[in-house]
Amino acid sequence: MPEPRSSTRSPKDTFITVYGRKPVLEALADESLRVDKVLLAEGSRGEPVRAIRDAARARGVRVETASAHRVKVLAGNGRHDQGVLADVVAPRMAPVEEFVSDLGSRRGASVLVLDAVTNPANVGMILRSATAAGLDGVLLPRRGVPAIDPLVVKASAGVAFSAPVLRSSTAADGCAALHAAGFGVFGLAAGAESLIDADLPDRVALVLGNETDGLSADVREHLDGTLAIPMFGGVESLNVASAGAVAAYELLRRRG
Repeated sequence: MPEPRSSTRSPKDTFITVYGRKPVLEALADESLRVDKVLLAEGSRGEPVRAIRDAARARGVRVETASAHRVKVLAGNGRHDQGVLADVVAPRMAPVEEFVSDLGSRRGASVLVLDAVTNPANVGMILRSATAAGLDGVLLPRRGVPAIDPLVVKASAGVAFSAPVLRSSTAADGCAALHAAGFGVFGLAAGAESLIDADLPDRVALVLGNETDGLSADVREHLDGTLAIPMFGGVESLNVASAGAVAAYELLRRRG
């Protein structure tokens, strides 16, 4: 499995943090995943903890200890970390700036952008659909979208670990970086030109907005326009994960 690209990039742009005893054991048991380290809360005892230590030893994964408070802070979830977390290498995760630099002179690229999509299940399902459709990236900003946690991983059926995740500070910052790299950036919204009929550039990013409020004002400032998924039978809208699947496969269709 590839090494992380740079030792200077943020850990949040390199690892997916898995927390909880069962998810950590499952990560250690999955030979397709590279686990960088396991962190246990000081004083952790019991059979599950012994099983985690044994599994880490068998994989050659280092185990470190820290205060229970530190584990909670790093897990980002004070109720469900159970005093243990693991950093799993996400080989296709990268800052958006690194992604566009790697594109070089390549003409075609397709990306989905999540703008304040708040439901972890939706995030996970979008990652699964986009990866299955062979898209080049799904931009998950560090703010405004759930972290890739066990809920997102479960909804993606494990695909989140290998998904082409792009990171930026905010969705607006990510859209600006893509726009500067020659991407046409379009938001999905009702009442606009049909996505199916639109003339799209070779480099294109489609933005999926919040489940309730749609596209944010900050992101709209960076859009080249809005597009709509055609609706029939009196249906007004799709769940954002369903819309993401339709958008992902429309981009795949255009790439032939």
